[in-house]
Amino acid sequence: MQQDALIDTIGKHQDGKVTLKGWVYNKRSSGKIRFVLLRDGTGIIQCVFLKNDVPEHVFDLADSVTQESSVEVTGLVRADARAPGGFELTADGLKLIQLAEPYPITPKEHGVDFLMKNRHLWFRSARQVAVLRIRNEIIKALRGFLDDNGFLCCDTPILTPAACEGTTTLFELDYFGATVYLAQSGQLYNEPLCAAVRKTYCFGPTFRAEKSKTRRHLMEFWMLEPEVAFLDLAGSMELAEELVAHTVARVLDKRKQDLETLGRDLSGLEAVRTPFPRLSYADAIDLLRSKGRNIEFGDDFGAEEETVLGQSHDRPVIVHRYPAAVKAFYMKRDESDPSLALAMDMISSEGYGEIIGGGQREEDRQKLEASIKQHRLPQEAFEWYLDLRRYGSFPHSGFGLGLERFVAWITGVRHIRETIPFPRMLEKVYP
Repeated sequence: MQQDALIDTIGKHQDGKVTLKGWVYNKRSSGKIRFVLLRDGTGIIQCVFLKNDVPEHVFDLADSVTQESSVEVTGLVRADARAPGGFELTADGLKLIQLAEPYPITPKEHGVDFLMKNRHLWFRSARQVAVLRIRNEIIKALRGFLDDNGFLCCDTPILTPAACEGTTTLFELDYFGATVYLAQSGQLYNEPLCAAVRKTYCFGPTFRAEKSKTRRHLMEFWMLEPEVAFLDLAGSMELAEELVAHTVARVLDKRKQDLETLGRDLSGLEAVRTPFPRLSYADAIDLLRSKGRNIEFGDDFGAEEETVLGQSHDRPVIVHRYPAAVKAFYMKRDESDPSLALAMDMISSEGYGEIIGGGQREEDRQKLEASIKQHRLPQEAFEWYLDLRRYGSFPHSGFGLGLERFVAWITGVRHIRETIPFPRMLEKVYP
């Protein structure tokens, strides 16, 4: 009996006749044989058309069909250890659904600008599909870990009246005559939520108007942000490393084939086990100087410093207790040295930079008001936030994990533009 099938589960139809619907990924010919590589969104399989075994019009169509044409193929599923996925299809039928026009993306090299302009077509390629699958697996792992550990996902606003990470990177909008901004983070809203449910997280798009063209920055990116009541800096660092180690292990288990499609060296990921190395900011400065970096105590780390720190370890490294002057207004000060903030960043191994940033929040209202004033922020915009310190204030901590940079590190792709279906970069918003 003929059955509709999907390529990723084609093995269960071995020696049976099936119908596959998909797109022509590539084709080649050899004498009286035509080979059509078919992709259906779940995988790729080779379909073999033998001239003497199929109707003439079927053989001619297999010869003339264009790349990315949508087709329906019928045939017998046969095991073949040499074939991708271990199976191929001995075809006896081919039906054209739509003959594609000459496809702009070919096996030859294309420039980045061309590929970005055709991003809506580019991610049909095997490498880009592998990235999308790994991204999806990472999201499932991150959310699953938090869900299984008592966290409640609570959505936070995308439109906000106040800055979270500084006023220089805000996208400003008119909101019926009032000024609002695209959210830089959901953290400020997570804090009152954790007072209600103890452990919460949000996961959604965030926006930074950074005029940066580096391979690590996007204007719009997704961020996972847990926040926990009665958790200190040490607890936040432990949560972060457990979350990351769990996620990497799951990707290695579930998406090894996709990693191999990308040519990812798995040894760097296999080393990601807890505990992660931890450095105070002062120790990180010493390490950077020993590696030849010209940096002073009090300087924030740029991409080059993060690269050196990451490449100095075989797994992510956590740097903590930064100078308060380079951190956000809501960071709690270290009681043993008030010039330092109880902040932490997790820097990935292999030179992909910071993947997590967070720390302990200031729970004292007067200290927070002083910090708001010091940062020259309008206190009236934060009165609701200060209410948390008026009504049952409590220690709490959390962090943000930037999904696209995390995906870039795990997949090993060089540029962050490949980690999201439709990247938004400086001067690039098409398509």
